[in-house]
Amino acid sequence: VHAIPVLWRLHRVHHADLDYDVTTGARFHTLEIILSMLIKFATILLLGPPVVAVVIFEVLLNATAMFNHSNIQLPGRLDQWLRWVLVTPDMHRVHHSVEDDETNSNFGFSLTWWDRLFGTYRNQPRAGHQGMTIGIHKYRDPKKVDRLPGMLALPFTGPVSGYVINRRQWSNSDEQ
Repeated sequence: VHAIPVLWRLHRVHHADLDYDVTTGARFHTLEIILSMLIKFATILLLGPPVVAVVIFEVLLNATAMFNHSNIQLPGRLDQWLRWVLVTPDMHRVHHSVEDDETNSNFGFSLTWWDRLFGTYRNQPRAGHQGMTIGIHKYRDPKKVDRLPGMLALPFTGPVSGYVINRRQWSNSDEQ
């Protein structure tokens, strides 16, 4: 969803959150949820998993989303050990930074192997977690990003070009 402009338009509702907490894990545009459900339904029809497997998957998926978007601060050593396998809140928080190179990291949702394999793993933000700004540079108005009408309109505002990995419109500059 980050590399395809039309999908990014929907997904930026999730990234425009000005605070990083458990609600961020459930903050998605209605159309993104519908699209996700259609993809899941197609996968279920194609692969035919048992109902119990689908339920377990959804429970784990949502529990993981709540955990890695929470503002829980794990003890340092535990966090460092866990992130060899699992995405921790501190690790995923970097992905929600306003800085391009930080947002283009730690894409993993539950397992960290993918970020390590593809070279997108980042241990910490440059400014540390306390100094890191969450969100998107161009979308900082709470009326537009923290209230339902603004969130529903967000995918339909701004330039069509959108964000493509390594070429974000989020930066401080007005380049598009």
